Amino acid sequence: MGLMSSLWEQHQFLMHQCFSLPFAFLFYILAKRGYLGLSYRYLFVSVGGCILAVVTMGVYSLLLFTSTSVFILLVCSVDFRHVHTWVFAVQMLWQTFWHLLIQYREYYLHEPVSIRLFLAVSSLMLLTQRITSLSMDLQEKRVVLTFNASSKSNACVMLLPLISYILNFTTLLGGPLCSYRHFVSLMAGISLHAPPNPLGVVLLKLMQIILLECIKFYFVYLLKHSYYDSSSSIYGVLWVWGLALVFRIQYYSHWRISECLNNAAGFGFLEKEPEDSPDGCKLSDGDFCTIEASSRMSEFARRWNATTASWLRRLVYIRCKRFPLFMTFSFSLWWHGCHLGHFVGMWTWAATVKADYHIHRYLHPKLSSTQSKIYSCLGWINTQMIVACIVIAVELRDMSGLRLLSITYIGLFPLLNTMLLFILLKLNKV
Repeated sequence: MGLMSSLWEQHQFLMHQCFSLPFAFLFYILAKRGYLGLSYRYLFVSVGGCILAVVTMGVYSLLLFTSTSVFILLVCSVDFRHVHTWVFAVQMLWQTFWHLLIQYREYYLHEPVSIRLFLAVSSLMLLTQRITSLSMDLQEKRVVLTFNASSKSNACVMLLPLISYILNFTTLLGGPLCSYRHFVSLMAGISLHAPPNPLGVVLLKLMQIILLECIKFYFVYLLKHSYYDSSSSIYGVLWVWGLALVFRIQYYSHWRISECLNNAAGFGFLEKEPEDSPDGCKLSDGDFCTIEASSRMSEFARRWNATTASWLRRLVYIRCKRFPLFMTFSFSLWWHGCHLGHFVGMWTWAATVKADYHIHRYLHPKLSSTQSKIYSCLGWINTQMIVACIVIAVELRDMSGLRLLSITYIGLFPLLNTMLLFILLKLNKV
């Protein structure tokens, strides 16, 4: 039952984010009342990020500071037409080095890895998102930076927004990806067009987090006190599905607390766009009910960790001319760390999403309205089972997750979907 007890260690992350909430509210109040000029706002969030990194990661905070320094150096020295290539290569090599170091210490030296290092590498992955997103903006001329070498003060003013965007304390440990242009517009407009008081929104989302944690506690209790019998096919499937749901709820809690932190600082309220919701949900990685209601794997893939999915689409999918879906999920497993479970989970995800496209295109036009409802219900069950397999493989990372899937019938769901995909392709029905 060591697996069950390890799930509770994740509360440490929630505590770090909760402790940052008062500083986010302080930033909002000072900026709204005009006590912080634009430069001081940038300085506030960047210094706050540095302090948060040192407190939570200790010496491993140097991983983030090194990436930030190298990125600034590349932006100042490389032509913007080529800056993304350089930034992407250097950042991914740096991140991969630390992923491989963790694997070496875990699997070869059998040494315990510091939780601070895990936290630093997790933050480094988020930093990779922000850095590469900005480098793509620079390459595509969505963002234009001009440096005046004759004036050091002007250069510092230009670099300060870049540094604060990368080391922003509201997104350092987690949170939805925000574009650089969006970040700059929010920082510049918070005192002129202040968003509504975020206290009510933050309290509501904190209550949702408490509810999610109660649900997770209940499922963990059931799993810990249930005798796992692999010979019982239905019970084994439900046990694995419950374990996967616990892992997913953990993500939903993390996303909600990150939204709270952004909303407390006044981010996420975009009044200029009419389609934005008034409750601060623009900056969001996903909603529990919406994601879990997905009846197709392709829907789940789009909704799960929405800002990361958009980043992967822009970074890989639309740039690849051959096998874009496979290349996107392959890069995702590289970004996540290339553990054995990541290979199985991500490629299973890619295959089942592809299968969903073809199966839906083949079957859906032939169904009546009643049959469509039955098809949606069966599709929801199929999606839940496949997602459970993917989550178990990715979260457990090593052979333990694959063994768990191999001794239960739940592993048949992605296998049958993949087989059906090959049959349809061979028969040229789609």
